[in-house]
Amino acid sequence: MNILTLENLNIWYPLTGGIFRTVRGHVRAVRDVTLTVKEGMSLGLVGESGCGKSSLGRAVIGLETITHGRIIYDGIDIGMATPAQMRNIRRGIQMIFQDPFSSLSPRMTVQEILREPFAVHNEMPENLQQTLFELLDLVGMSRAALTKYPHEFSGGQRQRIAIARAIALRPRVLVADEAVSALDVSIQSQILNLLKTLQRELKLTMLFIAHNLAVVRYMSDTIAVMYLGNIVETGDADELVTRPLHPYTKALISAIPKAEPADRKEKIILSGEVPSPRNPPEGCAFHTRCPHVMAQCRTIRPKLVDVPGSEQSEKSAAMRQCACHLI
Repeated sequence: MNILTLENLNIWYPLTGGIFRTVRGHVRAVRDVTLTVKEGMSLGLVGESGCGKSSLGRAVIGLETITHGRIIYDGIDIGMATPAQMRNIRRGIQMIFQDPFSSLSPRMTVQEILREPFAVHNEMPENLQQTLFELLDLVGMSRAALTKYPHEFSGGQRQRIAIARAIALRPRVLVADEAVSALDVSIQSQILNLLKTLQRELKLTMLFIAHNLAVVRYMSDTIAVMYLGNIVETGDADELVTRPLHPYTKALISAIPKAEPADRKEKIILSGEVPSPRNPPEGCAFHTRCPHVMAQCRTIRPKLVDVPGSEQSEKSAAMRQCACHLI
């Protein structure tokens, strides 16, 4: 069952200027994105900074306005939902933000931070203290943390508190937006393992957003690769990393550090700069940097088409898609 579906999603930010603040253009952050996430599964969204990943994630939880398209949660079109339905949707979809220091109020104790979701949704448990203790236990924090403030913790501990707040109402979908990129490498693995454990124990569906393809592969069942607001490739996580199809995906994979010399291959260095989302190129968005560019790439925008997976994986065979004229 698909619990979350994005249909032809577009998010454009208006650019205004002049005395009357007239609209002079748009930043096309997300362009015609269609994705589905099955209940209990994890979809990884990967791409360079500025490609539109965070805008998409924030739109899912209602923090960004959709220009065109639809977001469907559990069969309900969020754009057409009634106030009562929106309350259930907001309860069912929660987010972990990139910077735990800015996402936690410095004026609130941990107890006040964890209490807030229950107060907002009028679902205060009978034994609040015990419920908060259980939340801290789930994320591996000491119960003594309740009386402290965010500045008294390390970055990893603050992110654990942010995760506890996100799962307080037992959501069905968790959006993790660069949840470990602001942390030390040694702490990142702890938080990633915590998220995998919570997903298994709480039966969470996860949209995991990051720019590190190795991290996304570890966390995800399926992966969608994003470039300049466009989805250029999707597929089973292992299948996509071991058998990439799109030139951009191949470049991302070549940048993953390899421990063994035998595994190291020549890195693919992309030339040029990422085009501006204010004025994206015609045709394929990647053609200005692609080493295999053809004439049609400059004029015709490729569509996501189904691609057969490997013979060893029936699961991946039904999931592979790529938007490239070379396929």
